[in-house]
Amino acid sequence: MSKLRVILSGGGTGGHIFPAIAIADAIKAKKPDTEFLFVGALGKMEMEKVPAAGYAIQGLWISGLQRKLSLQNLSFPFKLIHSMLKARRIVKQFKPHVAVGTGGFASGPLLKAAIQAGVPSVLQEQNAYPGITNKLLAKDAKLICVAYAKMENYFPKEKILISGNPVRKNVVNIDGKREKALAFFDLDETKPVLLVIGGSLGAKSINDALQKKLNLLVDANIQVLWQTGKTSFESAKKTAASYPQNSIRVHEFIYDMDLAYAAANIIVSRAGAIAVSELCLIGKPAILVPFPFAAEDHQTKNAMSLVAYKAAIHIADNLADEMLVKTIIETIRDTEKCERLALEIKKLGVSDSAEIIADEIIKLATN
Repeated sequence: MSKLRVILSGGGTGGHIFPAIAIADAIKAKKPDTEFLFVGALGKMEMEKVPAAGYAIQGLWISGLQRKLSLQNLSFPFKLIHSMLKARRIVKQFKPHVAVGTGGFASGPLLKAAIQAGVPSVLQEQNAYPGITNKLLAKDAKLICVAYAKMENYFPKEKILISGNPVRKNVVNIDGKREKALAFFDLDETKPVLLVIGGSLGAKSINDALQKKLNLLVDANIQVLWQTGKTSFESAKKTAASYPQNSIRVHEFIYDMDLAYAAANIIVSRAGAIAVSELCLIGKPAILVPFPFAAEDHQTKNAMSLVAYKAAIHIADNLADEMLVKTIIETIRDTEKCERLALEIKKLGVSDSAEIIADEIIKLATN
């Protein structure tokens, strides 16, 4: 066949964008002369992140339906028609051998246009509960790559491949980095380290629960490496300043996540799909506090899929104030429980997810 051409669409959040980029990188490593085109939603973060990763992107005038009554919903039919027409033009001009969708606003029109043009399509679903776009496209897709078991409740069983979620390799490569990590964050190697990551924007319930009971963590001899996000950063920094030096390390955003993971003895996190996939690969005890307002409450479903294998601890968002710090201290003190959690979560990690998906895409294009 001629040079492979792959069109990819996914965006709105990093959870859709980064898997798409990881898949493209894996295909490129196997077939260096492949031509790629991404399609995203105008004004969304993919329009910046994809070119930064070295790939071309075109934008559609599309946004999601608001879940409550909103004037924005009045423009949705016009945006959808406009995006469908543009998506058809893009597919016709680019002539892809395969279309790949990782979810997000633009993914629907692009994949629908590709399917209508007879282009074999692959869906990649990150969550334990699929998004509406992938559910609508599933019956016409050739392959559906998923990260969790029991997805036949939502997708045709014969199309499902459990591939895991593609994650950034540099983030989960933590072997042999603990000593460097402790030095980097100026942490004491004799005390356990709690890593708190509420996502890039932080997590108010987690941050509030910690701020109120930081004294209990310090009294328990626990060091805190804390990514607060923008909104809680100043107040957390002020609270932390009243505790002994080195006890609390407050960051608005942690860029060196591999070192943060390497330093941690236990991790508190939201339960976004990519965060959960990273936690499975690094194999550290995790306490998950899902964001309760995620679409279809999918973060809770992600968390519970780990809890079902005794691979993580789940605390509901509305119980964080009462339960979080207490659970952290109890878990850190229970060495056997920590070892068990680390062992079970590690079993669920898929380290070569992007390569598995890339192989299937190449196979589909070749056939």
